[in-house]
Amino acid sequence: MNFKKKINVNHAITCANGTDALHIALLAIDIKPDDEVITVAHTWISTSEVISLCNAIPVWVDVKSDTFCIDENKVEQAITPKTRAIIGVSLYGTMPDYKKLNEIAKKHNIILIEDGSQSFGAIKNNNISSSCKYTDIATTSFFPSKPLGCYGDGGCIFTNNNKLGNKIRAIKNHGGLRRFEHKYIGMNSRLDTIQASILLTKLTYYDETIKKRNKIAQYYIDNITNKNLKLPTNYSTIEDFHVWGQFSVLTPSKKYRDSLFNYFKQNNINSAIFYPKSLDQQECFDKYKKRHSLKITKNICDTIINLPIYSEIKKNELDKIINLTNEFQL
Repeated sequence: MNFKKKINVNHAITCANGTDALHIALLAIDIKPDDEVITVAHTWISTSEVISLCNAIPVWVDVKSDTFCIDENKVEQAITPKTRAIIGVSLYGTMPDYKKLNEIAKKHNIILIEDGSQSFGAIKNNNISSSCKYTDIATTSFFPSKPLGCYGDGGCIFTNNNKLGNKIRAIKNHGGLRRFEHKYIGMNSRLDTIQASILLTKLTYYDETIKKRNKIAQYYIDNITNKNLKLPTNYSTIEDFHVWGQFSVLTPSKKYRDSLFNYFKQNNINSAIFYPKSLDQQECFDKYKKRHSLKITKNICDTIINLPIYSEIKKNELDKIINLTNEFQL
């Protein structure tokens, strides 16, 4: 089993980490200074960071409150003559509607990239994350906390375009396909042999790992009765399949969320907050003007909390988390 066969894609090109994967993807499509790239502000910094590293401009649009992914209906209004690409982020284990994003991208002759760092193998509308069924390029991360993680850093870039595939292979290896011949300015971004071996082994039982994560998510959904919380939906059909990178819950307010987080901490529960601050509010992006309303993004950042979810979590640990969640009062 390998990544190409797993998701049925022509090119699966490993690299050092998920951030490099995104950066290489942008270099491969020749992103230029002052080009605009539409993406979201509710995600890890890498997505917008690599846009800035190319001296391009991140243009943030809002997300949907149910999937936390880019709102496809708000993308087109953000397109300008400078728009060169859209980066959709497949967040927490699910995906936006890449078929719809593909229609928009083709209409305006712009590149569509999937940042699939948290959702390798997820399915939406019969589209597998990173398969490039509707995208020009997809990337993922194998950081240990991801659904498919190695023991250190790792990443991968996917495409069905042979020209892009060859260029990506060159860029990740100092811009050359042959020794001592360098066609592009590139970087040193190789996945080391140990991490590759770990990933190939874990890939053989990845489906079983995701089935376990789905059972855990459903156990949360079936047993959390705290009416103040908005739980995620478990997409577990052939057409839609969640890989549960995170189990993300919305609370009524920032005060409620922070209090619940501290309550968990006092009871030795390692909950998390992904992400407490949107990228448009980060100091490093101060020079970029916010052009579009990010109302839902802000609300998510203020109210989200992520419960522990990993394939080997024990039932008694789950029951403790659920009981604490149900008992919590502010």
